[in-house]
Amino acid sequence: MEEISKVPAHVSIIMDGNGRWAKQRGKERVYGHAEGVESVRACVEAAAEAGVKYLSLFAFSEENWGRPESEVNTLMELMMKAIADEITSLAKEGIAFRVLGNLSRLSPSLLEAIAAAEKKTAPREGCEPLMTLVIFLSYSGKWDILQAAEKLALEYAGKPQELHDLPVTALDRYLVTAGIPDPDLLIRTSGEMRISNFMLWQTAYTEFLFVDKLWPDFRKEDFREALAEFARRDRRYGKVK
Repeated sequence: MEEISKVPAHVSIIMDGNGRWAKQRGKERVYGHAEGVESVRACVEAAAEAGVKYLSLFAFSEENWGRPESEVNTLMELMMKAIADEITSLAKEGIAFRVLGNLSRLSPSLLEAIAAAEKKTAPREGCEPLMTLVIFLSYSGKWDILQAAEKLALEYAGKPQELHDLPVTALDRYLVTAGIPDPDLLIRTSGEMRISNFMLWQTAYTEFLFVDKLWPDFRKEDFREALAEFARRDRRYGKVK
């Protein structure tokens, strides 16, 4: 295996292709979602082993609420099951768990499970987690920017003159990702070459990697290959080296 000399602090993945994977096998779309959970487990393990500090996964967008009700219900049930099955293991390994997005749209039972999981995996005071696993659920990049702008506007409503002195990065602390470094590497599976309204603000200087494999086929070796590709990239941030 190629030695990885430059490990990204934050890797994000748009997990795409579950439905097509299932269709190729003559199965319902939900079958692909269930198999995709195995890929999540594999990538969490690979990321932690490589020294990645943040692994974020785009699990369900706000636009996904427009899918058939049966599929949405199954996805939410899978999320509940995954939390129940994996949270003890994550806590034991020292991996913190967080869920970000427009959580007001989630059911009370799922919100309760998320809160319990986040509490169980929270590192002890003064300790850093081995890694933080971030799940984006009911998330939209445009929604995130809008809600951040609304919070900023409310804070500066009585002092509009101060707005002119704010740096561009001032919006960062109002985004749902506040305190989390922007992604260094964004991977999208299934061959689609777009980011689908995901972390529009945060990915301004992220390295993108589009791979042809469908998400249920994306496993540890694929994740390691993505890290090796990132290590070969020359990041200039608009400057000249």
